[in-house]
Amino acid sequence: MSPITRRTFLSHGLAGIGSAALSRLVAADSPLAVPHYQPKIKRVIHLCMAGGPSHLECFDYKPELEKLHGKAMPESFTKGQQLAQLQGKALKCMGPQWKFNKHGESQMEISEIFPNIAKHADDIAMIRSMHTEQINHDPAHTFMNTGSIIPGRPSMGSWVLYGLGSESQNLPGYVVLTSAGGGQGQPISSRQWSNGFLPGHLQGVEFQSAGSPVHYVENPPGMTDASQRDVINTINQMNSITSTRTQHPDIATRIEQYELAFRMQTAVPELMDTKGESQKTLDLYGCQPGDGTFASNCLLARRLAERGTRFIQLYHRGWDHHGAVKNGTEKTAKLVDQGTSALITDLKQRGMLDETLIIWGGEFGRTPMAQGSGDRAGRDHHIKAFSVFLAGGGIKGGTTYGETDELGYGVAKDPVSVHDLHATMLHLLGLQHDALTHKAQGLDFKLTGVEPCGIIKDILA
Repeated sequence: MSPITRRTFLSHGLAGIGSAALSRLVAADSPLAVPHYQPKIKRVIHLCMAGGPSHLECFDYKPELEKLHGKAMPESFTKGQQLAQLQGKALKCMGPQWKFNKHGESQMEISEIFPNIAKHADDIAMIRSMHTEQINHDPAHTFMNTGSIIPGRPSMGSWVLYGLGSESQNLPGYVVLTSAGGGQGQPISSRQWSNGFLPGHLQGVEFQSAGSPVHYVENPPGMTDASQRDVINTINQMNSITSTRTQHPDIATRIEQYELAFRMQTAVPELMDTKGESQKTLDLYGCQPGDGTFASNCLLARRLAERGTRFIQLYHRGWDHHGAVKNGTEKTAKLVDQGTSALITDLKQRGMLDETLIIWGGEFGRTPMAQGSGDRAGRDHHIKAFSVFLAGGGIKGGTTYGETDELGYGVAKDPVSVHDLHATMLHLLGLQHDALTHKAQGLDFKLTGVEPCGIIKDILA
């Protein structure tokens, strides 16, 4: 038999040492007991607008593009450039389909389809110079989530847990929720919240958006908490014996999963019990808790944040507007505008916004060129430019960073890569992006990859 390591010795006794001690064991898989330096925030809420919102209808007004509406796109912009479905086709400009207005003391330009988000112009930092590497949805989501196009890499939520652990003992440290509506709902693969080569307990846990968020969390008929505890203890004893024999690291993860599931039997019903929420709060979000809407998920995100969940990811699948981009962006915006605004307001009122980072944006942008014609005209995928905004702790509200060219095709000033965004997020959490590493396959991997990147300092308070 191989020698018993510290991990396997501890694992052997897991069944009898309780969940608190178990959590300390699992925390050993985190490289840090404390952040690298004083953090600005405790948690991240990522509002992922899946499908690629058109920056030209949302947050990046281009009057020159409006003047060229219906005319040929200047070849100087597109010659030799990668396009998606428009490759080899006649390219015509399509002007912004919605009016833009200036808001707040900052006079930030925001589309009229976001009347509620616009109220927070002085709370948000708008980045108009994002760019990415992947032109199709799934690899673009993979790149946004993991910093790599290679499947199997850890998601940013898993990296955050790896660095800091969770503040919650009874709920997952990384939770994912999805909603849909307003346009083509692209499927979202569960590998987008995978732990990759990091320990298994760091993966995101997908909650159901409608009804009970977790299936089978209640005790089956005839099963009491005490009898359930006996079952878990017996399973843990068997797993700990196997761990001693095999020294396999996944066994500790398995034990933690059983323990967490047991604790969630009490925590999840309490999470979903919204009787303590005032009617004023429910009206603010404009939802019925558990109705599966984005707004309901935003309310749940606040409740998860209150209970110590470190990374919360909300996908809204409805932004893929290859056709009818005018009507489509309006419909989709209506589904996310109030919930986004309510989340910012609610967190601020509860004194939680200063310790939370909100990231709002998609996986790429849309082309200045039309796809189709007439009322059915849409926009194709676009990687050269798109917009993302941030709000919360450490963020300088009322800031607009970066610029695109006069037609919104490419970045003209202060480009921001996905790795720059990741580095900034980790910085606010007190983590140095190039020091948060994990050895796998003989290499020291990190979320921000090997390409040069840096913190977006001009948007920081």
